[in-house]
Amino acid sequence: MKILFLERGKLWSYGLPDGLRDLGHTVHISGPVTETALVKQMHSFRPDLLISVGWGPDHTVYKQRLMRKMAAKYKIPLVYWSTEDPNFTNEFTLPLIKRMQPDYIFTISKQTAKMFRSLGYPSAYLDFAYHPNIHFRTKIKPAYRADIAVVANAYPDVLRRYPRLYRHRAIDILIKPLISSGYKVDFYGKDWGKMGAYLGKTLPKDSLRGKIPYKNANQVYSSAKIIIGLQNYKHMLTQRTYEILGSGGFLLTCNTPAVQRLLRSNYDAAISSSGQETLSLVRYYLNHDQERERIRRNGRGTISAENYKNRAAQLLSVLKDEGILS
Repeated sequence: MKILFLERGKLWSYGLPDGLRDLGHTVHISGPVTETALVKQMHSFRPDLLISVGWGPDHTVYKQRLMRKMAAKYKIPLVYWSTEDPNFTNEFTLPLIKRMQPDYIFTISKQTAKMFRSLGYPSAYLDFAYHPNIHFRTKIKPAYRADIAVVANAYPDVLRRYPRLYRHRAIDILIKPLISSGYKVDFYGKDWGKMGAYLGKTLPKDSLRGKIPYKNANQVYSSAKIIIGLQNYKHMLTQRTYEILGSGGFLLTCNTPAVQRLLRSNYDAAISSSGQETLSLVRYYLNHDQERERIRRNGRGTISAENYKNRAAQLLSVLKDEGILS
């Protein structure tokens, strides 16, 4: 089968497309979504399925309608994988669905999938994962060597707009106590220099490592002794949870129902319920290399089936069962 991802960014050009390729399908990334480009690709590539993902530069109102126009004109099923639920469902996802009119919707939120179905939109749950071509263990890179590292955007604007988002609590549990106690933490991602109000102090400049290419993140996961994995919701796992573990990193994350369903404390990962516990775990594991090594290996093994080949198979199975694909 030929599958066209309506995508220009680097993030969603990996992962799920690679999983579909693993299953033997031919996958093409469209690049910037324009009518001229899409018409050309419809004739030259002749896709059997169109997939759009997430929230990126090609999700303007015009381009969402253009995707529907192309799908209808060439009679190709259009699938949307929603990765911003449930926090942005009303603000972003529902307006997109009304404009794009996907033939099927996948979402990372089980509750949102249920809500979509109640509104008459065909929908199913499809979680994040990792892909071994991108998320794999590397040799320690001196440039990324550290005791503790975070790879994530800070999102101070989102935190300000959504004071009840669980990410606030995750920061209080995992990051704030370390900063307050004087630990050196390397931060990769945007806007950490604007997080003084949420961390209790402004981060020193030598902690701000800036943006890192998506395909290089596994080098940080492999080189830092402890990788902090923030969670945004109690009942869902972040994308980076899978990617850190898939890359063989030692994960320190917070104790949520979603984490408990996948991971065992002090077996697959270090799991903290409070700032004091975070400090205790960091002190212990920075001084016990063999224990860290054992746990990071366990974590990689535990999530081995949570890969994008299996997610791709799940997606195609649902589409066949629902009659979207023959």
